[in-house]
Amino acid sequence: MAAQTVILTVDDDPAVSRAVARDLRRRYGNAYRVMRAESGESALDALRELKLRGEHVAVILADHRMPRMSGIEFLEQAMDLFPGARRVLLTAYADTGAAIEAINVVDLDHYLLKPWEPPEEKLYPVVDDLLEGWTATDGRESGTTKVVGHRWSARSSEIREFLARNQVPYRWYSSDEPEGHRLLAAAGADRLHLPLVVTPDGTALVEPAERALANLVGLSTTPAADFYDLVIVGGGPAGLGAAVYGASEGLRTILVERSATGGQAGQSSRIENYLGFPDGISGAQLTDRARRQAAKFGAEMLTARQVTSLDPSGGAHTLRFADGSAVSAHSVILAMGVSYRQLDVPGAAELTGRGLYYGSALTEAANCQGQDVYIVGGANSAGQAALFLSRGARSVTLLVRGPSAVESMSHYLLQRVEAAPTITVRTTTVVRELHGKDHLEGLTLLDTASGRTETVDAAWLFVFIGAAPQTDWLDGTVLRDAHGFVLTGPDLTADGRPPSGWALDRPPYHLETSAPGVFAAGDVRSESAKRVASAVGEGAMAVMLVHRYLEQS
Repeated sequence: MAAQTVILTVDDDPAVSRAVARDLRRRYGNAYRVMRAESGESALDALRELKLRGEHVAVILADHRMPRMSGIEFLEQAMDLFPGARRVLLTAYADTGAAIEAINVVDLDHYLLKPWEPPEEKLYPVVDDLLEGWTATDGRESGTTKVVGHRWSARSSEIREFLARNQVPYRWYSSDEPEGHRLLAAAGADRLHLPLVVTPDGTALVEPAERALANLVGLSTTPAADFYDLVIVGGGPAGLGAAVYGASEGLRTILVERSATGGQAGQSSRIENYLGFPDGISGAQLTDRARRQAAKFGAEMLTARQVTSLDPSGGAHTLRFADGSAVSAHSVILAMGVSYRQLDVPGAAELTGRGLYYGSALTEAANCQGQDVYIVGGANSAGQAALFLSRGARSVTLLVRGPSAVESMSHYLLQRVEAAPTITVRTTTVVRELHGKDHLEGLTLLDTASGRTETVDAAWLFVFIGAAPQTDWLDGTVLRDAHGFVLTGPDLTADGRPPSGWALDRPPYHLETSAPGVFAAGDVRSESAKRVASAVGEGAMAVMLVHRYLEQS
């Protein structure tokens, strides 16, 4: 495919246009066809011709300041022809504000300041990253996984979320539409057993379990070896950070994730306070980059595998999976993160996945166009979801339990939420009941300050409340606090003595649990900061302590 794939550059200055094309051909000319245009109009003509010939476009680089049609206006039209192409805006330092705005207007992947010399430092790393991402996703446009399901089916929603979070391209068909009927008939399935998943090679699965689905779409679910230097449990920012640093420093590293890498951060529509991304980045993009970075260094990643027990006895640490199989390692990093707490009110269990969703559920955002949406939560994740959904929803109501969101939401984000014309923040308000038969139809809300209740029409409710660590499987293995978070380092030796059963003549390292050689990082750790940056930092620090542990073992 690469031989037929185009990299297109657009700049109205002939000298600049030739220079960009020259640098791109020098690096990518053997594998890609580099084309250049000197106006947005001529570039669009070229793209239309490429589209008719069935060719692929991987990356488009456009200058911002062009007469008659700016780079942003050109990229907006180019998206209609090649929506999967990665988009880069070439801009002068004075125009960085426009580039930042373009991130939202045309979903810009990157902007480059002119001049971009030396290209080895400023141009090629950016294009390398974009081409790698395009190859991993849009490079498979010729064959796409198909999902047939019902709009208000909880399992259909779970399957779509699983595929989206694992960066598996798919097309959704309702069981009520003609193409959905045709796919069901071809697979010999019926509308009583949904969802149906069909891979590009024609393999079909009805109501697949996550592990079977992962195997079907090419995700790894089986360890390549029985023994490793390091096993990481959990693929959120802490786990991915540990995988990058562990593998890059020569440790045989495997990461085990029960659903999809990224954790709660991976579900965020935009992360704006993470160091190095002044324009913000979506959780999916950050997760994808981290996952590819870990894989580049040789980290192995398993998906859809549930760890059920940890045996730290002897010289090895053995982790067992739900199917009875196991993997062992010299050391373990626990990075399972946390899950959103479930609503414990009438109607919630029955309507989960049928109008009630935990987390951002970005796959459902398109269905919220012109609708009234309710969000439960007052922290950053809820605020980012409110801003994201407000782009297309008729109204977004943020339900906050406390008297204010000031203490739980970052100041910059709260200001943007309060300034958004379609977002309403209702404080001292909780959900008391959900109503609906096949799907959510209404909510009963309680104002805790006045004691008054109110029933409102609602078809969409997204919940971002609390943090529940998934650590029950560690009971009796490592010490946890009263809320289930894993105790480490100083928290284990508050009285100056090592924890009960500690057999070494040294105290636990800072991120080490009550089991020597088992470390914890990120949100699952007691008293952690619960921020993406701190989680990544703890993942890196845990690897440093793993090295120290291995050297002394």
